[in-house]
Amino acid sequence: MFTSRLSRQSHPWLADHVVRGEVLLPGTAFLELAVRAGDEAGCDRVEELTLAAPLVLPEHGGVRLQLRVGAADENGRRAFTVASRPEDADGGPWDQHASGILGPGAAPVAFDASVWPPAGAQAVDLSGLYEGMADGGYAYGPVFQGLRAAWRRGDEAFAEVALPAGTEGTGYGLHPALLDAALHVTAVNGMPHGVVPFSWEEVSLHASGASAVRVRVTRTGEESVAVAVTDSEGLPVASIGSLVLRAASAADTRVSAGDALFRVDWVPVEPVVPVVGSFVEVGSLAEVPGEV
Repeated sequence: MFTSRLSRQSHPWLADHVVRGEVLLPGTAFLELAVRAGDEAGCDRVEELTLAAPLVLPEHGGVRLQLRVGAADENGRRAFTVASRPEDADGGPWDQHASGILGPGAAPVAFDASVWPPAGAQAVDLSGLYEGMADGGYAYGPVFQGLRAAWRRGDEAFAEVALPAGTEGTGYGLHPALLDAALHVTAVNGMPHGVVPFSWEEVSLHASGASAVRVRVTRTGEESVAVAVTDSEGLPVASIGSLVLRAASAADTRVSAGDALFRVDWVPVEPVVPVVGSFVEVGSLAEVPGEV
């Protein structure tokens, strides 16, 4: 069992991830949690990670987080779940946000970034990218606007991504804001602006603490990509065998906790005016045979 507390105050950079008017924990943060738990459990690969419900961070206060890792099977694979509840909840239910499988056997990064920009790739103008995303409901702040340059070659998109000054990757496997910004390059190779991670497969982290990276994102389907990440010297950082990205609707960002479906409300009614008069008791029709 791994536990944590998250809030906009304890992790101010999270407030820069605004989707449909709500501050959401990015999908890349769930991946960071899974990678860290895998380190402790002897698993260097996130075999699967699927997001089931968004985690909305309240304006004030925080949320309690639990990541549970199960026992290893005969192949060393372990199931895990991620759940949360408001920190002021007094024994209330836990809402599950993600589940997946951890396993052994990190996959290599098959990406040579020593030649940069890649041969044959065409530079892409990123002007207006984040303004367009904001118009679509993805109002990312400075920490998540890390895309610095991009190129395209067929189904491949390449990017340089960096955290802003004052935000360091130290202390993270791969800073969630850095990886999230790397995924924004999908907008230049045919995918819609403003898609967010839904499910991950075959994720391996090879180096930690990066503040700037080079990325290759290869489109593998209508909603899926493969991702390879290196540092600025071309050394491997991370590999993602498959990532499914989907647009988030307004309904997706609503709090899904069971108690959130209920609220106390008062419904006004007209006052009852007392009637003054005489009353008589009338028997039932059964007591008066033959009369209607």
